[in-house]
Amino acid sequence: MKRKFTRLALFTFSLCLIIFAAGCGKATSGETVNDKEKQLVVGTDAVTPPFVYMDKGQLVGFDVDLIQAILDEAGYHYKVENVGWDPLFALVDNGEVDIGMTSITITEDRKQTYDFADPYFESKLMILAKEGTDIKNAMDLKGRKIGVQNATTGQIAIEKIVGANNSSVFKYETLGVAFMALKNGDIEAVITDNTVANEYVKNNPNDKFIAISDDENFEPEYYGVMFKKGNEFVEEFNRALKTVVENGTYAEVYEKWFDVSPDVEIIQSLSTAK
Repeated sequence: MKRKFTRLALFTFSLCLIIFAAGCGKATSGETVNDKEKQLVVGTDAVTPPFVYMDKGQLVGFDVDLIQAILDEAGYHYKVENVGWDPLFALVDNGEVDIGMTSITITEDRKQTYDFADPYFESKLMILAKEGTDIKNAMDLKGRKIGVQNATTGQIAIEKIVGANNSSVFKYETLGVAFMALKNGDIEAVITDNTVANEYVKNNPNDKFIAISDDENFEPEYYGVMFKKGNEFVEEFNRALKTVVENGTYAEVYEKWFDVSPDVEIIQSLSTAK
């Protein structure tokens, strides 16, 4: 009888320890636990080399390498999924995608719906046109057929010049389709980011395109990583980004994809991390 009682007491004590331990692993009301064992989903649109594109079935590019460096620094597991441009915004908003990163320009309008991390890249818009064109700047685009990727800052910028919903602005689902339309002569120019325009010209010499800059009519833009509104991970992400910039990893990734050294002082000046 005494042996049975001892066994029962030990079992009860062990059970209490298990329950107590389980209770310690839970957050009390109002606490936030950063589950670093969770695999974060990074959504992207793999059509903008050198930022992100498909190569032999793999997602590669500057954005892909940089997000890896940042999340490794922060200590998170992750996977990158090619979800497309328009779906990305909805998927971040409904929480199916944790992070949106695909050369997304930070705008006041987008900040009303999403949270953004600190800028990680400075960009400018350019005009892509065929060699021999008489287009010199954005003002020369009035009255011409212009291609843009739908719902991008390229569309916003050119509509400020030619007017919103102007029938001369053709909105495409992807830049690839816009470039094909330019090649076929359906349009006379495409508005896109400088790095994308320059990369296309370099990699497709037979298309005989030129990239035209216009610093007077196109203001600098800054890319940022996008989160669902109210996401508490933003501050931690900013700290990891700051570390990656300061320890030289950012410059290594930048030089790998752009063959030039970045102006890290610009990125550092925009950091809010403490």
